[in-house]
Amino acid sequence: MSVMPLKKCPVCSGELVEKEVTKLLRGGIDVASLKVRAEVCLNCGERLYSQDTVRRFAQIRAKLERGETAEFQPLGRAFEVV
Repeated sequence: MSVMPLKKCPVCSGELVEKEVTKLLRGGIDVASLKVRAEVCLNCGERLYSQDTVRRFAQIRAKLERGETAEFQPLGRAFEVV
């Protein structure tokens, strides 16, 4: 059974358009950045991801939490301002 794509934003009923977006994922003290496709509301900016994309997010977060980052390309250094 396939899921029908939404025609309107579930938050504000605005128009949805498919876009490539950058998603930041945190796992433990590490963060990964990746580009994915999402339905984005033109009114409020809400992002809706496919089930496959959400599963991919979970896999990446788990790898970050376990420190399994060898397959990821370093982007630089990150800092927390306290």
